[in-house]
Amino acid sequence: MSEQQEHTEPNVHPLNVMQSLKGILTEKEELAFMNILFSSSASLRAGNFGLSRKEVEKQLRIEQDEQFYSFLQRVNQALSRYFQVIYDEKRDQVIVMMRVPARAARSTLSKESLAILLFMFYQQEVLQHEFTLFDQLLSAFGHETTKANQRILVNIDQLRRIGSLEEYDTNSPEKAYQLTAIGVNIFSDSFLRRTVEFSQSHQLNKEEVLKFFKRYNLYQEGSDQ
Repeated sequence: MSEQQEHTEPNVHPLNVMQSLKGILTEKEELAFMNILFSSSASLRAGNFGLSRKEVEKQLRIEQDEQFYSFLQRVNQALSRYFQVIYDEKRDQVIVMMRVPARAARSTLSKESLAILLFMFYQQEVLQHEFTLFDQLLSAFGHETTKANQRILVNIDQLRRIGSLEEYDTNSPEKAYQLTAIGVNIFSDSFLRRTVEFSQSHQLNKEEVLKFFKRYNLYQEGSDQ
């Protein structure tokens, strides 16, 4: 439940800010937010993170789009410095992510885990692949490591524990993984921009970043890779 941020100042009182919710949310809405926060904890929910939109609407006793998005907007306006409520429509997950300084985020993931997560992010969010095969990870990272299978599995387990990915059923013996809503949103826009800029050794604007991804798309459209 973390999100890498551009600034590095510490979050000194992240829980105190929730006192402001009482003036913005109804009692039902406050309870729903707390349930989403609780369910977003990787240590508490094992492999099941966040709540479905249907479950949130059931707790709020609402049925209209406007009411659902109004709830998300008001929570985010009150807590944006420390928390962000995210609805991932593709995965039908409503989750709460805590904003943390980049220094703290670096202590959460090893460099290898971060590399694997970025690789999967590029495949699934940029190239729009539905999942990433273990063999693809082994091909991308295994040649530089000893006992490659074991090391990659250790890092995948680390990513699973924080709720950023889950196993994907391909109806075949091949292992595959898919990013969760946490994995998709764990990187801030500034982090992704700096990552691309670093790889190119100069500052890029949005158009250049998009051009980079299109130009260096190593996987042809329609490929099963």
